[in-house]
Amino acid sequence: MSEFRIDQIKSQDASRGPDVAGITTFTGTSGIVMPSGDTAYRGGRGTGIFGGGRTPTGLKERMDKFTISTLGNGLDFGNLTNTTSEFGGCASSTRGIFMGGEQFPANINVIQYLTISQLGNTLDFGDLTSVRRANTCLSNNIRGISLGGNLAPTLVAKTHIDYITIATTGNSSRFGDLTTDSSYGMAGASTTRGIIALGNNPFISPYGLHTNIVEYITISTEGNAQDFGDLTVSRREGCGASNSTRAIIFGGNQSPNNTNVIDYMTIASKGNAVDFGDCINGSSLSNACSSPTRAIFGDMTGDGDSVSYVTINTTGNAQDFGNLDLARNQTAGFSDSHGGLG
Repeated sequence: MSEFRIDQIKSQDASRGPDVAGITTFTGTSGIVMPSGDTAYRGGRGTGIFGGGRTPTGLKERMDKFTISTLGNGLDFGNLTNTTSEFGGCASSTRGIFMGGEQFPANINVIQYLTISQLGNTLDFGDLTSVRRANTCLSNNIRGISLGGNLAPTLVAKTHIDYITIATTGNSSRFGDLTTDSSYGMAGASTTRGIIALGNNPFISPYGLHTNIVEYITISTEGNAQDFGDLTVSRREGCGASNSTRAIIFGGNQSPNNTNVIDYMTIASKGNAVDFGDCINGSSLSNACSSPTRAIFGDMTGDGDSVSYVTINTTGNAQDFGNLDLARNQTAGFSDSHGGLG
């Protein structure tokens, strides 16, 4: 069944409403405006996207969409035009961005984008300053940031931080550097500050060192990252989400085992992370996305499909949310209502 969003707005005409995202609407005396014609998806704040990834049979181009406020399974959104895994995602309130990734055995520097309110495939945005995979992304409503990552097949980690202006297609520019090499990190953001748990440091081998180091940047100001604090336990390959005040870090890998620990940090206040609760399964190699009140994340190890959630401003263990439309790992994602948007 088609989905559509209903907004209550004032119409200037008793029968014809305003054009919303290029779709003609009509209105009755109640003032409720509805799309005319078939609209498969109307979007709206509170949409989360999980994209790409890998299964035992190879890379997958699929993207799933979730309504973060409503428990349920992922629905088909469209496909990546550059199929990849181990990449980063971020978003403004209207546009989603994917950066970098792996197309085994090579890495790519491709940046892709989509309009969150419209079902469909990604389009070309531009290129990163260098190829990379296992990079971590964050954003506010203006800038998207890619942090760290590594090169294949040497698996040398990077300190590079790049930025883009989300509303304007084009290549990324150098922002600065992390204080040390990072890959498979985990991030969150407010409107002004981004924080990243570094993950691997340095990335010596596929089973290299994992760290508890957390750093931060001021999103609007180019420069190098600075020390923020430490996670409660070291890890890599987890995922992060945030609202405007609190960042949550879910699970991760501690070589060779995964951890189910969930940490939180107050973004405006430098300091160490605090225990939030536990994942159901021990999340690794997935992604998270959020609304102002709820974060959802891939809560699985290997090629799973479980998605769990937490209420961001409380503490406690994760609960079951639903399932991906296709089981896979190494996904990336974003939402149109995360903490970087206020």
